[in-house]
Amino acid sequence: MEILLQLIASGVAVGMIYAAIAFGYQLTFATSKTLNFGQGEALALGALFGLTLVPFVGYWLMIPLVLVFGFALGAVVERLGVRPAVKIKSEYGWIMATIALGIIFKNVAENVWGRDDLKFPSPLPETAIQVGGVRVLPMELLIVAGALLMMLAVEIFNRKSIWGKAVVATSNDIDAAGLMGINTQKVITLSYSISAMTAAFAGVLVAPVTLTGATMGSVLALKAFAVAIIGGLESGLGVIVGGLILGVAETLTGFYISTGYKDVPGLILLLVVLSIRPVGLFGKAVIKKV
Repeated sequence: MEILLQLIASGVAVGMIYAAIAFGYQLTFATSKTLNFGQGEALALGALFGLTLVPFVGYWLMIPLVLVFGFALGAVVERLGVRPAVKIKSEYGWIMATIALGIIFKNVAENVWGRDDLKFPSPLPETAIQVGGVRVLPMELLIVAGALLMMLAVEIFNRKSIWGKAVVATSNDIDAAGLMGINTQKVITLSYSISAMTAAFAGVLVAPVTLTGATMGSVLALKAFAVAIIGGLESGLGVIVGGLILGVAETLTGFYISTGYKDVPGLILLLVVLSIRPVGLFGKAVIKKV
C-alpha cells in the first residue's frame, strides 16, 4: 500500500505538469478553435530562459520574468503563425505554421544554449520529506501547488477582469462577441499569450526535477495534447482530471509492468475516449443548426 501511495503521489506531480500544458491548449481552442503545436518549445524556452536568469536574480524573482517572456512569445506565435492563416480562412494553415515556428524556436534554443541537457538548480531541498506516510520531493509539492495556482489565477482573471470576461464571451460565441463591440482578434492574441505563458511557467516548474534542454518539451507537449483530448478541449476541469489520470497511469504501469510500456495506458485511454466520447470526458457536444 505504501508503494502504491508513493506511485500515486509521483503520478500526481507528473499529471499536473501535463494539465498545466493542456490548459494552454484549452485556452486557445476556446477562443479561436486553433491550437499552438509549439507548446513544447514554449515550455523549453521558458525553462532555458529561466536557467539563464537564475544566477542573477534567483529562482523566485526569475518566475515573473519568465511569465513576461512566455506572454510575449505567445503573441508572436499568434501574430506570425495563426492570424494570417485564420484571415485567409485556411483550415490547416495554422497547424503547419505553429509547427514551423516550434521548429524554429527549437533551433534557436539549440544554437543559443547548446544541444546538451543542462541541470536546473532546485530552489528547494532535494531530500524527500514524509507527507502522510509517503515520501515526496519538496519540488514535487511545488509543481502541484504551482500548477493549481496558475490555473486558478487564470480562472479568476477570466471571471473578474474586463479582458477576462471578453475571453469568456469570445469563447461562448465569437461572432456575437464581435457584434457586441469586443475586439475578438485581440482576445485571441491574449489567449495565445496566456497559453504560452502557462507553458513557460510549467517549464520552470518541471526543470528542477528533470534535465533542461531544447527538446525537453516535445514529449511533454504531446502527452499534454492527449490529456486535453481525454479531458475535453473546452473544459478546464477536464484537463486537470485527464492529467491526473494519465500521470498516475504512467507511474503505475512503469513500476508494475515495465518502464518500456508506461506510455501505452495513455494511448489506450485516448483511443477509448475518442471512440466512445470524441468531445472528451468533460466536453460538451454542440449541435450546429444550418
